[in-house]
Amino acid sequence: MIKEKLELLPHAPGCYLMKDTRNVIIYVGKAKDLKKRVTTYFNREHIGKTKLLVENINDFEYIVTRTETEALILELNLIKEHNPKYNILLRDDKTYPYIELTNEKYPRVLVVRNHLKRKKGTKLFGPYPNAYAARKIVNLLNRMYPLRKCHSLSTDECLYYHIKQCLGYCINKIDSKVTKDMTDEIIKFLKGDEKILSRRIEEEMYKASDNLNYERALEMKHLLEDVKIISKRQLIDFNDDINRDVFGYASDGNYIAIQVFHIRGGKIVERDSNLYPLIDLEEEALTYYICSFYDGNNLKPKEVFVPDIIDCELLSEILSVKVITPLRGKKRGVLKMAMDNARITLNEKKELANRDEERSYKACLELGKLLNLDNLSRIEIFDNSHLFGTFSVSGMVVFIDGKPYKNGYRKYKITSDRVDDYNLMKEVIYRRYYRVLMDNLSRPDLIIVDGGKAQISAAKEVLSMLQLEIPVCGLVKNTKHKTSSLLYEDRVIDIKPHTPVFHLLERMQSEAHNFTIRYHKNIRSKGALESVLDNISGVGPKRKKELLKKFGSLNKIKKASIEELYAILPRKVALEVKRYFEEAQ
Repeated sequence: MIKEKLELLPHAPGCYLMKDTRNVIIYVGKAKDLKKRVTTYFNREHIGKTKLLVENINDFEYIVTRTETEALILELNLIKEHNPKYNILLRDDKTYPYIELTNEKYPRVLVVRNHLKRKKGTKLFGPYPNAYAARKIVNLLNRMYPLRKCHSLSTDECLYYHIKQCLGYCINKIDSKVTKDMTDEIIKFLKGDEKILSRRIEEEMYKASDNLNYERALEMKHLLEDVKIISKRQLIDFNDDINRDVFGYASDGNYIAIQVFHIRGGKIVERDSNLYPLIDLEEEALTYYICSFYDGNNLKPKEVFVPDIIDCELLSEILSVKVITPLRGKKRGVLKMAMDNARITLNEKKELANRDEERSYKACLELGKLLNLDNLSRIEIFDNSHLFGTFSVSGMVVFIDGKPYKNGYRKYKITSDRVDDYNLMKEVIYRRYYRVLMDNLSRPDLIIVDGGKAQISAAKEVLSMLQLEIPVCGLVKNTKHKTSSLLYEDRVIDIKPHTPVFHLLERMQSEAHNFTIRYHKNIRSKGALESVLDNISGVGPKRKKELLKKFGSLNKIKKASIEELYAILPRKVALEVKRYFEEAQ
């Protein structure tokens, strides 16, 4: 059947969709020439993940487009829609933090991740793949410049005012020129000019020393050292202020290492490198990576430098930015630097990646053999948590080929009043797989529940009602609450300790448990706080929300002064809140 289809393929641009024996799309690719590209999967030897992909192909479809640009756009949309197993291996789901200087009457300096929610006129600097560095810079700026620190202005001065890290915008009338001078200096520093900030810290240091305040002088000395470390970036010196991202790569046919340099103000302010299994051609893998890199939360620069294997015109049309392959001079030098660093990453990481890949994949195969399941790849694991029948939640984590796939994780807040283990499992399994059916989502090869016969029976009952045939097994724990065996098809399968399968199951159980417990603690703390506030006269849904937003915990509300409560509540209600907590002690 595949041979016949290959003969009918046209010499035209388009997308191809590879399917497995269950008719599930496992890979989506695009090609300038569909016949030439798709044929290469079946007329030559492959290695690594490409070999696994080819072994799992049972059928394929294709869609012809008018141009290669249309093919690339269609490929990106199809990958988003179907989330194919082999495409997600090359996806980087990280979102880089940025430093934001807000465009408010009294501006603030913050670390933000979702730049899409920023208000008009705010200034963003970054990205910073190293979140610790971003926070350290913001802490440094907030200590040296007394800008506003609080989220919303209060009627009383706060601690920052008393330690001289805020000018007291809530109680004083501040000259706008003072604020503008501070923000101008901050902008210069974040663009790479550290001289003004260094000079300011030096002045503070000598002033403290002259006043015999040696503790303050030492603090300033340490801050000055931090500035030097933060500002010690690779100088490229393009003599312009153009933001650029530079992509380099290196490949050995089995893995591809991708290096990204972020150039801001003529300097490499940050770099990031990643290693991925190579499924497709190098140029296709790198093109897809770059497109998906800017599809999320990362800001596009004015220019993108790429190696000569990339079609610059095609990528430029998709990204709507200038994409070039430098041929000479400093620009060529920085591209070569990115390529050299990618090669170093490849050499450093591929052996570890190979071992981890082999260990995870073999453990998954071995688990499949124990359960008599062919093609065991996607496993969905459920864990439930409740406190004496209250604040009931469930969490689902996903493992693909023995590795966690965090984009697939889901949380469930249980709505039923019947929250015993049996009914709790029925609700969450129904909600998950009803959605799988309705939205045509990827189905797992195996469902693992953290429990015994009751939970397995509940899951099977719901799956049968939904007419889904998905095998279900349960984790059986020993007296030390450690996984010791599996319950599957009325059989108890003992798992030998310290084997790859044992470690895989242990990791799955731990991941599901920790994910669910984190969610449970969050729900429990919010629920406890809300339930207490419901008992206070004069506190309705709106005021409850304001209290939650400002204080966040019962302890903070208990310790709040009348003045702090009065800032968001009428005086009568503030007194009632204070009286309630005093009587409760």
